[in-house]
Parts: sequence; C-alpha cells; structure tokens
Amino acid sequence: MQRSLDRIRARFPGLAGDELLLDNAGGSQILGSVIDEIADYLRSCNVQHGASYARSRVAVERVLAGERALASLLGDGPGPVIIGSSTTQLVFNLAAALAPSLRPGDEIVVSEADHEANVGAWARLAGQGVVVRSWPIERERLRLEPAGLAPLLSARTRLVCMTHCSNVVGTIHDVAAVADMVHSVGARLFVDGVAYAPHRGVDAAALGADGYVFSVYKVYGPHLAAAYLSPGFFAELANINHHFLADAGAYRLEPGGVCYELVAGCAAIPRYLDELGEALDGPAEVGPRARAWAAIAAHEEALSARLLEFLAACPRVRVVGETCPDRQVRVPTISFVVAGMRSSELPPRLAAQGIGVRFGDFYARALIDRLGLRAQDGVVRVSLVHYNRADEVDRLIAALAPIVG
Repeated sequence: MQRSLDRIRARFPGLAGDELLLDNAGGSQILGSVIDEIADYLRSCNVQHGASYARSRVAVERVLAGERALASLLGDGPGPVIIGSSTTQLVFNLAAALAPSLRPGDEIVVSEADHEANVGAWARLAGQGVVVRSWPIERERLRLEPAGLAPLLSARTRLVCMTHCSNVVGTIHDVAAVADMVHSVGARLFVDGVAYAPHRGVDAAALGADGYVFSVYKVYGPHLAAAYLSPGFFAELANINHHFLADAGAYRLEPGGVCYELVAGCAAIPRYLDELGEALDGPAEVGPRARAWAAIAAHEEALSARLLEFLAACPRVRVVGETCPDRQVRVPTISFVVAGMRSSELPPRLAAQGIGVRFGDFYARALIDRLGLRAQDGVVRVSLVHYNRADEVDRLIAALAPIVG
C-alpha cells in the first residue's frame, strides 16, 4: 500500500497543507467523494421523501444507498441498522428503548475500558432499579479479559457492554469469545466499535454481537453514527418515535429521522475501500474490500512499530497499554505519559511545530481513573490511520525527541 499513498491522500482534501494531523481517533478526514455526494444531493434532490414526484423518489433511493453502504460496513448482517448523529446519541436511544423491558434486579455490565458513550446511558438505568456492574480491566496488559467478566454473569444479566478496541490504548478485545460467554447465560452483548472500525473490517453478526455501533465520522465519512442490531435484540426494543410508528422498522429507533444528505454521502465510503482493494495485488478468492482492510492493517502496524520503538527508547516515557505493534493485538492509537510532565504540556509544544495531537481522558474516564492518571491530566494520544505516512511519524519523532528524550 506504500506505493498507493499519494493516490490515497489525494482522496482526502483535508490533508492538503503542512499541518500534521495525528488526532484521527477524534475524527478522521472525510473523503472528497463523500463531500461530493453530499453536495450533489443538496443541489439535485434536496426534497422531502415519500412523495410521488420524480425528485422525491430519487432522494429516497440515494438515502437508501447510503443506508446500504453503512450496513455493508457493519457486515450486512440479518438485523437492521439504525443511524443517528453520534454514537452517544444512538446508545441513549437504545437505552431508552430497552428500558420498558427491564425489571428491578435485572443486571447490566459495563466495562472500565469503555468510552462513556457505552457506559453512561446504560448506567442511568440504575434509576429504575437495574443493577449496574463494572467489568474491571486487567491491569498488566490493560485488556478486558473473559476471566474478569465471568463472576459478573448470572441468570439476571440482561446486557453486557464492551468496547471492541480501547480508544485510549488501542487494545483489540476478543468479542467473539465474550459473545459466547454472554449468550450462555441468555444475555445480550452490545459492542462499541468506534475505535476499531477505522482500522479493520467489521462483521457484527459473525462476531456474535447483538448490537454494534461505530462513528461514521471516524471512518472517513460525515458526522453520523450507525449501529447494527440483531433481529432478537431489535425485537426487544420499544418504539421511541411517534406512537403511530411502532411498526416502522428501524425508524422507530430514529426519532426525527436521519440527516438525508449526510446518509446519502456515506455511499462513497465502501466504494472507496473497494477501489483501494481493486488496486492491490492479492489472491483472487479474496475480495477487494478484504484486501483493502488487510493492506490497511499491515501499513498501520508498520507505523505503530516506528513510533513504539522510539517511545520505548525514551527513559522518561511510559506507553500506556501494549508496546507490541502486532496488528492482531492493537490499532495505531498510542497513548503515553512522560515522567515529570503533565500530559497537557506536550500537545501545545507540538502544535507550535504544526503537529496535531491531544491529551486527556478521551471520555474513557473510568480507565484513566483506574490507572491513577487524572492528576497528570490523563495521557498524550497519537492516533494514526492508513493515510498517514512513515515520514509523518518521523516528523513527530523528531519533534518529540528534544522534549521527552
């Protein structure tokens, strides 16, 4: 993929200029083809849906194409995909829809590794008598281990919520193994894939997830989120839209509907991945999308290795999480702390050199508190994606060396 990087970067208008953007876990750059789709929708068919005239029918089809594209990014499972403005908003919708089926004493498990988006909405259900349990992170490797979940499961467990990949330390978790455990007690599994989906292909149904959500604006698209729901889980969720829309499919979980032009723009995301894969060599039996994701993983592993090797050689630096760059173990979201320095001090010094990274807890507040890093202002996070280059990592290293070396 290294040979294709110039062509890849040309597809992202936001990469023009000299500023080095290494805060991609907060939001990736958007594809130019997505921008074009959005603009064309607004120019050519910005009308209300459901009418008999031609432009309305075209508008419906273009939004449906965007919805199908998002479903393909989630694996095209048998259940519906719902869309909202953000992952946080979607999870609040789902919690509200699940609430009527819950009884006092029912149990929900959330994790210490998760972004607040997959914690707060579920935790608020304690107000109606639901018992909320916390799945502790394993301290040595900073992973969610099945052994830590097992004592929390019982016949009262209704839902387990976990992250596929930590948005702070980049660790990939074994969702399929957890799904088997959760289903063995008759519970559902809801997965936050926000930090995973920009880096690897997702097949939510094959993983065994009953719900799987990701932020489209972190996967090269507009500011939206999408969630897959298994048919069984979807059937348990109450209508939260207008009362007369109880039989309206996914729409009953999308009060106010979707943003037409943004959803229409999403049709360009899987098209880009397929085009990327078609330009790569690989076995004929492997489809272009799979080739694209494999190449992305390999390229990102090389970027991670470059940065992790440098950080490991800095005596004052401690990488928070896995120090191994293996693509099976982590994604290129790398956090660290520097002895004798608050994490808030470093990003402004890099910004002065045109390099964009951030510090903080990144809404994974339980994790930062568990690690005792609140007083240090959390961590410094560098988050790479496939359009980043090795020379950009080298530029970051050159800037960091006199500060943390």
